[in-house]
Amino acid sequence: MAWNEPGGNNNQDPWGSGRRGNKNDGPPDLDEVIRKGLEKVGGLFGGKPRGGSSGGGGVSGGVVAIIIVVLVLLAASSSVFRVDEKENAIVLRFGKYLDTRQPGLQFKIPLIDQVFIEEVTSVRNQKKKGHMLTEDENIVDIDLTVQYVIGDLRKYTLVMRDPVTTLDFAIDSALRHEVGSESMDKVLTEGRAILAINVQDRLQRYLDFYGSGIEVKKVNINAAQPPAAVKSAFEEVQRAKEDEQKVINRAQAYKNQVVPEARGKAQRVIEEAKAYRDQVIAQAEGETQRFLKVLEIYESAPAVTRERLYIDTMEKVLSGSSKVLVDQGQGNNIMYLPLDKMLNRADAAPAAGAIIPRNVDTGSSGSSRAVEDFRSRNEILSRSRGQ
Repeated sequence: MAWNEPGGNNNQDPWGSGRRGNKNDGPPDLDEVIRKGLEKVGGLFGGKPRGGSSGGGGVSGGVVAIIIVVLVLLAASSSVFRVDEKENAIVLRFGKYLDTRQPGLQFKIPLIDQVFIEEVTSVRNQKKKGHMLTEDENIVDIDLTVQYVIGDLRKYTLVMRDPVTTLDFAIDSALRHEVGSESMDKVLTEGRAILAINVQDRLQRYLDFYGSGIEVKKVNINAAQPPAAVKSAFEEVQRAKEDEQKVINRAQAYKNQVVPEARGKAQRVIEEAKAYRDQVIAQAEGETQRFLKVLEIYESAPAVTRERLYIDTMEKVLSGSSKVLVDQGQGNNIMYLPLDKMLNRADAAPAAGAIIPRNVDTGSSGSSRAVEDFRSRNEILSRSRGQ
C-alpha cells in the first residue's frame, strides 16, 4: 500500500512529515546552514554568536567579514606581478617614474602603482620600402629591414607616444638622406653594403636625438633595383660594364705577364753591362800594373828593354800577315818573297821537299842568301812535320 493512500502508513513518508519532531529525519535547513557558516566566520573575526538565533546582527557581521577577506585576497593578488627573463618592467607611482624592475617576482601597491612590461632582449624587425631619388637624379626602389632592440625601456615607454611610428619615420629620413648622397650605380651595385652601414649610423643618431631608447642592431638592404620601366635598359648597361671589366682583367693579366719579363731582360742587360764594366776596369788595371812593371825594368836597362819591346811588337804585328820581309844586311834593297803561295804548294806536296818558285831571281847574292835561308827553314819545318 502506498504511503499516501488513505489508511496507509504515515511513517513511510520519505520526507519524514509524520515525524516532524526529529530534526535528523528531514533534509537540512538551508537557512540554518548559512546562519551557522556566518556565525563561524564572525567568530574568527571577533563576532559574538547569538546562541542559535538567526538575528540580523550576526548575519551582517559575517557579510562584512567575508567582504574584508575578499578584499584582502584581491589586494594580495594584485600587488604581485611576474617579469619574465626576456622582459623588463617600469613602475609608475601616481604617474611618476619610480624604477625599472628586472626579471623575477615583483611587488607593487594596488591602485597606486602602474606597471609597463616589455621584452627587451628579443630582436624586432621593421621593414621599409620606397622610391628614392639618387644624387644623379635617378629613381631606385629600395627594400630594407631594420633589426633593433629596446635599449632603454624607460625612454621607450615614457618619452615617445608611438615608438614604432617614430622609428618608421626615422628610417625613411635616414634612407632618403643616404641614397640622395650616392649615385645610382653605387646604390645598385657595389655600394649597397656601404649604404646599409651609413643608414644604420644615421638612423641611430636620429633615434638617440629623439630619446627613443631604441638600439639598432643591423640594417639589411634586401633589394635595390631601378624602376620597372627602365629595368631592361639598366640591365644592358650592367652587361656592358661587365664586358668592360673582362677586357680590363685580360689587359691586366697580359700586363702582369709582360712587365716582369721586360724587367727581367732589363735587369739582365744591366748585369751584363756591370760585368763588362768590371772586366774593362780589371783589364785596365792589369795593363797599368804591367806598364808600371815594364817601366821599372826600362828605367834599369833602357836599350835592352826598348829592343825587346820592338821585337815583341813586330812579332804581334807580322804574325797575322802572310807576307815575309827579309833584311839584306847593310843594303837598302828589300826582297819580296811570296811565302803564302810557297807554303800552300808545300802543303800540297810535302814529300817533294822545299819548293822554290821559278819566278824568283836567284842571280844576286842577296837572293841566294834568302833562298838558302828559306830552304833551311823548310827543312826544319819538314822535319817537324815528319816527327
